[in-house]
Amino acid sequence: MIMGETREQRLERLRGLAKKADESFSGAYKSELDALLGLSREEIDSVTPDTEDLRVYSVLLKVVEEASMKNFKQAELVDDIKELGDVAVKLAKKIPRLAALF
Repeated sequence: MIMGETREQRLERLRGLAKKADESFSGAYKSELDALLGLSREEIDSVTPDTEDLRVYSVLLKVVEEASMKNFKQAELVDDIKELGDVAVKLAKKIPRLAALF
């Protein structure tokens, strides 16, 4: 609960989050998002041995989620992933349908 938030405000916030999740998991990149979520810790750690990969992985998930929700074009998604850097590109390439875009 956020400080000062009423129960009704909290429920509305949670409904909004659920709606966003539904939109992203039914969007254009649903299968890619599912595959990213299925990566094991070992697969993520194979990109780089430090914790940077987990941070980038988290941001990459958000980028693909947004692209799915808003039906970005493939080129827009690729550009966004490239902007995240080499670690994000290497993680994305672990997903065959994303790897095909590079």
